[in-house]
Amino acid sequence: MRLALAQINPTIGDLQGNVARIADFAGQANAAGADLVVFPELCLSGYPPKDLLIQNGFLEACAAAAKRVGKSASNGLTLVFGTPLPVRSERASGEPAWKGGIANALVVYRDGAYVDCYDKRLLPTYDVFDEDRYFTPGDRAVAIDVRGFRVGLSICEDLWRGEDVGFSSRYADTADPVEDLVKSTGCRLIINPSASPFLVDKGRRHREILTRHARRHGVFVAAVNQVGGNDELVFDGHAAVFGPNGRLVAAAKGFEEQVLIAEIDPSKTAPRECGSGDPLLDTPVEEQVFRALVLGERDYCRKTGFSRVLLGLSGGIDSAVACVLSVAALGPSNVLGVSLPSRYSSQGSKDDAAALAERLGVPYTTIPIESAFNALERSLGPVFAGRPADAAEENIQSRVRGTILMAISNKLGHLVVTTGNKSELAVGYCTLYGDMNGGLAVLSDLSKQWVYRLARWMNDHWRALEIEGLTGPPIPEASITKAPSAELRPDQTDQDSLPPYDVLDQIIEGYVERRESPAEIVARTRCEPAMVAKIVRLIDLSEYKRKQAATGLKVTGVAFGSGRRVPIAQRYRPERELQP
Repeated sequence: MRLALAQINPTIGDLQGNVARIADFAGQANAAGADLVVFPELCLSGYPPKDLLIQNGFLEACAAAAKRVGKSASNGLTLVFGTPLPVRSERASGEPAWKGGIANALVVYRDGAYVDCYDKRLLPTYDVFDEDRYFTPGDRAVAIDVRGFRVGLSICEDLWRGEDVGFSSRYADTADPVEDLVKSTGCRLIINPSASPFLVDKGRRHREILTRHARRHGVFVAAVNQVGGNDELVFDGHAAVFGPNGRLVAAAKGFEEQVLIAEIDPSKTAPRECGSGDPLLDTPVEEQVFRALVLGERDYCRKTGFSRVLLGLSGGIDSAVACVLSVAALGPSNVLGVSLPSRYSSQGSKDDAAALAERLGVPYTTIPIESAFNALERSLGPVFAGRPADAAEENIQSRVRGTILMAISNKLGHLVVTTGNKSELAVGYCTLYGDMNGGLAVLSDLSKQWVYRLARWMNDHWRALEIEGLTGPPIPEASITKAPSAELRPDQTDQDSLPPYDVLDQIIEGYVERRESPAEIVARTRCEPAMVAKIVRLIDLSEYKRKQAATGLKVTGVAFGSGRRVPIAQRYRPERELQP
């Protein structure tokens, strides 16, 4: 049997466009001689559709679109694709009655006729996933016959069972859908369409789980993941097929659409291994993060109707990395760099910002903020009289910059890209309505240490960035090596207010991503208890800022966004456990 895995990039809610994409890639699979073509989870609606599922008319539109593409795109092959559907009382009939509820379903068509349907059985409800809110779990194993080959159907979590992200305990008392599928249907191939967001190192765990299932059950396992960015989530594709011996048979590239073709022979328990390696495991993690962020920004702009972006260029490391990502995503001519110097901006920083723009070939303009800053100081003089300068004056400068960037955005139609990183966002080292202004935060899930790491990788592998006109490392060395500073007062550095970033990032990782208590952080990192208590308190106090932050692209296990839901008005004080 010739199997095709079609990793495509759907747009949430674009039923017409997604139907056309399914039809196009099904045609490619057919032209390649495929007997079976499999598309990702909920690819017809796009993932995650969230409350569109409960919007009147949406579910019915999905069902109609599924029937339309199923009948038209399955001539000459078996077509399997994901879509939300009403839960129905019978599955054998082509027009079963709705009995209430919504299914995260796979539908199967062959030669224009409906064959069967499978409803996802395990519904993840953790991190960014909220499937229990919408879907009713399925209750039966389903297999189909393709050229005399028994093919079992599963969807995403049915196979992962939370093991890929550390949530397996949620299914401790739940039957294993894969084991049930193999035992009850005798399938020789398990297909697993998914919509699994990219996270650093999750791909390796996915491969281990796929290998384990193949060996344990002695079957072929084929997984096809969605590609593309949808709001904060980025999906990396990396479709793969494993043989019954657990060895890789075929693997697709990451972060781009592709039809992966694999020959499946049920009589062979040790099929020919993939001779070209595994693009997922063979790609350095820095490159994966780079490609994820580029794809996330490109798709966020494309799917929300923006073709150009702008960002403030300070000469620092964060704006430099954000600018490189933007240029890689949209091209140099579609990125506007704006320098917004104040009385405290060093000549070195201004030179570094200009050098970055020149190396990348982006349009660049300078708008000094001094006159606006002076005007606001005069206006606020009577209220500020008798009080020393402090963070209020510093934040005025940031808010002037934010206002200018938003004004340019309104006039030119460019999306403002914010440049703050996860370390700053965690402890509130950022200004509401100032440097937090914008529509997309490309670095918000990268710690400061990761920003440096990515900058070094960009400069060392600048050819891999595939940026038009780039002839050398894009980021000026001084932007990487100088002490980071907001330059809002004389001789300011970040470490005037924060511990060294290597210390800060350990505490943030412990409290936010590992969800450790302050005492556990102290025990693991050997950081000073007083410092841990201070940072934990800052993280909690800054929640109100993050609730008003731009959408950020997620690349770690816990990002500031829909996967981390902490109340603003709350009085839990975990740092008190460190008090003597």
